[in-house]
Amino acid sequence: MKKITLCGLLFSYFATVQAQPQVIPLYEKNIPNSKKTPANYVEQTDSSGLITKVSVPTLTAYFPKKVRANGTAIIIAPGGGYRLLAPETGIELAKAFNEIGITAFLLKYRLPSDEIMIDKSIAPLQDGQMAIKIVRDRAKEWNLLPHKIGMVGLSAGGHLVSTLGTQLDRIVIENAEKANLRPDFMILLYPVIIYDTNIPRTRENLIGKTPSQQLLKLYSTDQSVNTHTPPTFLVHAADDDVIPVQNSLAFFKALQKSKVKAEMHILQSGGHGFGLTDLNSKTIWFELCRSWLTENGF
Repeated sequence: MKKITLCGLLFSYFATVQAQPQVIPLYEKNIPNSKKTPANYVEQTDSSGLITKVSVPTLTAYFPKKVRANGTAIIIAPGGGYRLLAPETGIELAKAFNEIGITAFLLKYRLPSDEIMIDKSIAPLQDGQMAIKIVRDRAKEWNLLPHKIGMVGLSAGGHLVSTLGTQLDRIVIENAEKANLRPDFMILLYPVIIYDTNIPRTRENLIGKTPSQQLLKLYSTDQSVNTHTPPTFLVHAADDDVIPVQNSLAFFKALQKSKVKAEMHILQSGGHGFGLTDLNSKTIWFELCRSWLTENGF
């Protein structure tokens, strides 16, 4: 009886260990576009889970149960205005995607900083491209389908993901083997899209206080949508007073113009930064997203 109990405990222990999220460094050796990190530049996580001063980017993998896994993967880029990272909603999403069989990777990307970067404007993009490359390179190891790797972006993370999905010829990492760095689909939650008219703090954090008109256009991602932009699902609240809903509307209009498959949901209320459910209307946008993923074969 004791042996049976011991075996049961060991099985339970190993099952728990296997279920733990796996942290994967984005770069094995030197981190590109980096200066020497000052001794006082140390990553910090506050009591609310908000992360600042990221100098070592990672992916945290959340795997679904094997019986549910369908081969689709998604990389989640949290928001935070390019000043900090707010990963809690991303973790909530990762677990929700696991429930529908999708493997999720939470991206901890570097936050733009002249202290530790040669060119702060490209560091998040480098980390996003590297994240896609790693997941595709290791797709066989993780039982993933390399043509079903998408991305989710929240707020400023939505700006990063929409940049990855629209500036496909702008490769800012070493890619001698010419790996495919295009997300197969995008899910954008209250994303930053327009850089030349609003959201000055987020803009300043990435491209400085006095960017040129050319740079503003480059980072207004609706301006770069074309026929190769991945299918996109957008969610935004009409009363968002942090990132105006016009951002999603502009991106959706550009997607329509280029005849890219897209679906958009504008919630009457919900403000900025909501999770799986709009607390006012109780709308579970995730169920709408699940239907969209099914319709498009993901």
